[in-house]
Amino acid sequence: MRLVIVTDAWQPQVNGVVRCLQKMVEILTAGGDEVTVLAPHLFRTWPCPSYPEIRLAVTTPRRIAELLDAARADHIHIATEGPLGLMARHYCVKGRLAFTTSYHTKFPEYLAARLPVPIAWGYAYMRWFHNAGAGCMVATPSLEADLRARGINHLMRWSRGVDAELFRPRPDCDLGLPRPLFLYVGRVSVEKNLEAFLSLDLPGTKVVVGDGPARQDLEARFGDVRFLGTLEGEALARAYAGCDVFVFPSLTDTFGNVLLEALASGLPVAAFPVTGPKDVIVDPGAGVLDEDLRRAALGALSLRGEDARALALRFSWEASAAAFRANIVSVHCRPVAAESLPEHEQSSIAL
Repeated sequence: MRLVIVTDAWQPQVNGVVRCLQKMVEILTAGGDEVTVLAPHLFRTWPCPSYPEIRLAVTTPRRIAELLDAARADHIHIATEGPLGLMARHYCVKGRLAFTTSYHTKFPEYLAARLPVPIAWGYAYMRWFHNAGAGCMVATPSLEADLRARGINHLMRWSRGVDAELFRPRPDCDLGLPRPLFLYVGRVSVEKNLEAFLSLDLPGTKVVVGDGPARQDLEARFGDVRFLGTLEGEALARAYAGCDVFVFPSLTDTFGNVLLEALASGLPVAAFPVTGPKDVIVDPGAGVLDEDLRRAALGALSLRGEDARALALRFSWEASAAAFRANIVSVHCRPVAAESLPEHEQSSIAL
């Protein structure tokens, strides 16, 4: 099939959303599908307020419509709720095209952490955005239950995967730091709740891999923490393998691909019992979930790396891509009935 993925998150951004979408493109293309990515790299961009590392596309609905017309897509998947996602949604609604969306980030909580915007307003926007589609893909059972309770419909399951060949135990890895080593990998930003990890009284060394708008402040305040910056490929894999416990302090992630990378590397996980960790860490031998993050981190020290990796091996990118494609096929080119859309939008799709 000819598939267009519309996303406001793409290279050179380094995050779980980009990594996941890249794997979908890679695997589906290898299987014979024709995949086009409509992302900010195709347009002029401007920096996202308060997060300049993220670049937002500057374009028009007319230009997006021209590109989507030219793609002659069998299906359009809208991965994000940003400017490009909004314009693609408008195109699909106006043309009465069935489309799918995906829910990667707890955007209402993310926004509320940065601006005085009530979470309820964010979820009103989420309902408006996603309920116009034929299906909204979510990664975990707990996220599905949460979104259904908030009035988001047509939910479809789409889990994640891990490259277990790249991310694996490597006994020869040594970061040369006092052990035990407690590792965080991800964006260094306020919504990741990183301070909850960095402020813990733990033995050994805390290590942070990643970058973001909060790094300079946190690096100045926590002088005992080793900030290694952004790492990719072999360098990232070796950083995982050289540590002892992976600490995941986020309260707003919907899955956390880094959880699988850590587990595959033989690192037990310490996290709060929230969406993402409680869906991934289903084997008590692979991690500790506790409202007391220090207790979780210390408890994870006693767990076996073999059990952590065994859990990660239950996930694969091939299975993730198969689920993604199956969701699309289930709504493939099915017209959207006007009565299924919000009333104020029904007039906009008249032929």
